[in-house]
Amino acid sequence: MKRSSGVLLHFTSLPSRFGIGDLGPAAYDFADFLAEAGQRFWQVLPITPTSPELCNSPYSGFSAYAANPILISPELMVEYGLLEYEEILECTLPDSEHADFKSALHIKKTLLRKAFSRNANTILDNPSFNQFIWDNMHWINDFALFTAVKKHFANESWTKWPEDIRDRTEEGLHHWGEKLYREILFVKFCQWIFFRQWGQLKDHLDEIGVELIGDVPIYVTHDSSDVWANRRIFKLDEHGNSYCVAGVPPDYFSKTGQLWGNPVYNWDVLKEENFGWWLSRMRHNLGLYHWVRLDHFRGFSAYWEVPADAKTAIEGYWVPAPGHDFFEKLSCNEGCLHIIAEDLGHITPDVTYLKDRFHLPGMNLLQFSFGDDIGYCGDALHNHRRNSVVYTGTHDNNTNRGWYNDDADEISRRHLLAYLGLNWIDESTISWKLIRLLMSSVGCLCIIQAQDLLNLDSKARMNIPGEADGNWGWKLLPGQLTPLIRERLGEMTELFGRTSKID
Repeated sequence: MKRSSGVLLHFTSLPSRFGIGDLGPAAYDFADFLAEAGQRFWQVLPITPTSPELCNSPYSGFSAYAANPILISPELMVEYGLLEYEEILECTLPDSEHADFKSALHIKKTLLRKAFSRNANTILDNPSFNQFIWDNMHWINDFALFTAVKKHFANESWTKWPEDIRDRTEEGLHHWGEKLYREILFVKFCQWIFFRQWGQLKDHLDEIGVELIGDVPIYVTHDSSDVWANRRIFKLDEHGNSYCVAGVPPDYFSKTGQLWGNPVYNWDVLKEENFGWWLSRMRHNLGLYHWVRLDHFRGFSAYWEVPADAKTAIEGYWVPAPGHDFFEKLSCNEGCLHIIAEDLGHITPDVTYLKDRFHLPGMNLLQFSFGDDIGYCGDALHNHRRNSVVYTGTHDNNTNRGWYNDDADEISRRHLLAYLGLNWIDESTISWKLIRLLMSSVGCLCIIQAQDLLNLDSKARMNIPGEADGNWGWKLLPGQLTPLIRERLGEMTELFGRTSKID
């Protein structure tokens, strides 16, 4: 990876007239902003389908493959001739600093169903649609049926469906496939539209020299098409319920650990099947993005397993995973692995060895580096490695300004001032001071949160781990990323040799 830099901003945080950001004009504007500021990378969060019941978390999707229809752009649907411009004008909302997921979901569903009703009778004659279904046969039929059945049963978990479809009997699949045929076709139609828009945006990014970094959570949600269709590869009982779940032990974010609740993998079965499901998932994502950030990488070496009836994650225990065998197989299939290993938290030598064996860049966070152990802390600027991706903080951290004001203790503030060679600092400049330190790192890639370009406080934080409500909602307003910010970012990028200009 060439020495470079980029910005972390999820699609939902883009400016939009429809409640949340999407793949429409604002995405192209932001991509152009990055290119003009000398940035080579745009990092996003997972794009899988979300729901209000799971607090709209992009890490709690209903599929490891499907995309979230709420990210579809109405403007581009007009461009495709699927909607009239007057129809989307009727659905516009005022600009807001916070995403309105509820309104956006209603608007997008209304517009998509209107477009589908006009095309339902002819869609199967469309070569583009048929090619899309053929290319994605390995996941889209299961996902479409799962989504249609879930809607039919008022969003009930699949473990509570009638046995014939819960257990995927041949008769059950046939019966419900026929009964819900039109809804299944609608789900496929939405995915086709999304990936058409996705391909168009990615072509634009390729033209301007900006690469996408995607995010792949290691675990999937229990109530997902993946678990329903592949029960054998998860630790489930005969009724499909998890008897142990995923989490992490006590860490920086929580004294009792984090009890995620996702089903854990049955790695013995996955290994017997030559990791087929995981290879397919990674192939899919490496095709969508230029690079993939593999969340909770340490789980490929050993993972924290917690009994399903445990009250907190403290009751868990470490279980080894066959990460070396898996990545050996993956590298044989895919060649050079464009994977960033999220190696934050409790990292042991076996995890480091697994990462280094396959030459995967790890991660460093400046916000973690100013404590008592700053001299030898791996996140401290002077200890960064060249093959690493460095951040001031990720989507799970506070903004730079919020961290300094609300999270940093007296020792951390004193060490930061010493590092900067200052006796005092104005909070209106703190974010760019940290960005400057980040840019000077020896790490090959540095990623900056968009909020920090604006020096925003903790109200602009994207996520607080362990807190279910109130997350994922921060959103840019039109014009906030000004030409002055673009110029300042570009100058700093060039100063520290991270410009994306071709040599």
